[in-house]
Amino acid sequence: MQALFIGQTYIDVTFITDHMPTGDEKHVAKAYAVSFGGNAVTAAFCCAKLGIVPDLIATVANDWLGRMFQDMSAKYGISIHPRKVATSSLSFIMPKDGKRAIVRCRDDEHIHPFPHLNLRGCRALHVDGHQPDAAIYYAKHCREAGILTSLDGGGLRSNTHELLEFIDVAIVAERLCEQMDLTAEQMLEYLKSRGCRIGGVTMGERGLYWYDESGTVRSMPALPIARERVLDTNGAGDVFHGAYVYSCLAHPEKSWHAHFDFARAASTYKIQRLGNEAGLPTLADIEAVQREFSVSA
Repeated sequence: MQALFIGQTYIDVTFITDHMPTGDEKHVAKAYAVSFGGNAVTAAFCCAKLGIVPDLIATVANDWLGRMFQDMSAKYGISIHPRKVATSSLSFIMPKDGKRAIVRCRDDEHIHPFPHLNLRGCRALHVDGHQPDAAIYYAKHCREAGILTSLDGGGLRSNTHELLEFIDVAIVAERLCEQMDLTAEQMLEYLKSRGCRIGGVTMGERGLYWYDESGTVRSMPALPIARERVLDTNGAGDVFHGAYVYSCLAHPEKSWHAHFDFARAASTYKIQRLGNEAGLPTLADIEAVQREFSVSA
């Protein structure tokens, strides 16, 4: 095990349409994609695509969607440690004008306790706050073992405050700031107060606002991609997390600025493609984005 990711599994159905029918009306979408979904799950697939294949504790149901997800993970060589639920979770995603509307059908009623795994060799843990009991358990044990812990703080969850005590790298979304009634500046101070060594707030087209190990606050602008090239922003944050975890593991000698540079290019690649799987970059794809926007590798 090189890394462990923990999250909620979705099957994402992403479609582009200029009209949403109502009543008995019908309409044909312009394009669609079906792929794996979920914050930490998508991040795990991104890390695997880049060359470091993690283990994944994820919700899995014994239905055809669950079997589809296991087929997807087998394609990338990801070892799934399933946590059984009764039915698979679905997301219906409608990207439009750089935004995305989402309808979710979620089953997070876990039938069994989370699996206890051997962490020998593990160098990083990435969680998104789903499966809160498993997230706390592994974050605490990894912190004690000196294993890097990372959090995708996409939204406020029941254990967010407690979980942050055991997190080294916390990159949260603006949505969490809104839910906690904090500005981005106040959020960084909050993350520092919880003991997070690296903290940041992702702000979409306005980039990343973050602080490094010294506590110095920095700003990293988004790459200036033309709006007409932005097709699907869903999953861009998940790809960002998966890419910086990969970069940290592959190049531990580099700075966090370099890791986030790498991740920024990865998420820029993602937003130009429909669906999570099509948006997973290779190392060559990231290098191409960096060359195009004259970003130092």
